[in-house]
Amino acid sequence: MTWVKICGMTNLEDALAAVEAGADAVGFVFYEKSPRCVSVEAAREIVAKLPEEIEKVGVFVGAPAEAVIEASNTVGLTAAQIYPDANNQLPMLSEEFFRKAQCDVIVALPARLLEGLKDNKPSGSLLSCRALNRILAMLVDSGDAQRPGGTGERFDWEHAAWIREGMNRIGARLIVAGGLKPQNVGEAMGILQPWGVDVASGVEVRPGKKDPEKVRAFVRAVREMDRKVS
Repeated sequence: MTWVKICGMTNLEDALAAVEAGADAVGFVFYEKSPRCVSVEAAREIVAKLPEEIEKVGVFVGAPAEAVIEASNTVGLTAAQIYPDANNQLPMLSEEFFRKAQCDVIVALPARLLEGLKDNKPSGSLLSCRALNRILAMLVDSGDAQRPGGTGERFDWEHAAWIREGMNRIGARLIVAGGLKPQNVGEAMGILQPWGVDVASGVEVRPGKKDPEKVRAFVRAVREMDRKVS
């Protein structure tokens, strides 16, 4: 089944609603410019009350390696979703980082930065890492350097359909994000055939506050598509 993450959690009620709806993971944004930003302390309190089997993902943008390690270990994250810095670099993906971090990594990149894969020339920042078994997946989003994620806008799925083949070439799982909602997630799945999908604004009443019915509808739409292609 497709992995489903409901991101941008700011309170326990919303996190539990995602769990009840059947999501596989919940996400916490530790990027101060985001309207969904949550403190390490608040995230730790929420995580402590969630089922062990639910994955807890922290979202970091251009953060120093030590900050990611400290937050991840303190909160009890199962994965750190890392967006590049303003120079589109992922300097923290070093052997030392993976030795200290107690979680896996999701590498998050805007679709426009993956053009190199089209010619089988992927960026070296990911492929040079020797700890590939600790990289859970690569997440493709619709943002840019100024606003790396959480835009509520979709990228051109048809134009980016080649990304699926690119991910297969480097042996990476694909997670799709950006502008997803209950009404269109099935379309995205049909075109890109991702391992996982990630949603925030598409299931919200306002930034940082989820709509339980939209969350349920999103998970239901994903599972319906799963059944169609199984």
